[in-house]
Amino acid sequence: MKKNKKPNIPAFLLWEYDLETFNYDKSYKIVIERILQMGTINDWKEMMGYYSLEKILETIEWSAQLDKRDKDFSKFFLNSDMLYAV
Repeated sequence: MKKNKKPNIPAFLLWEYDLETFNYDKSYKIVIERILQMGTINDWKEMMGYYSLEKILETIEWSAQLDKRDKDFSKFFLNSDMLYAV
């Protein structure tokens, strides 16, 4: 799958950044955290199409913004078929 130039993430999730110059690759942890916290199912799908599952799971483990419940849910949801059934 060819990687898009940048993911189609709603601007409100990254409201404090200039999205014209925002580096989605260098700042992947911020993007992934925001989507996991406040994103829609479509945002999750966009994230999965742009970032590897390994990178997303690494960010979940690293994150101080996500509490244990959010981390557990995110890992469960990402490893289930539910994301693709919707």
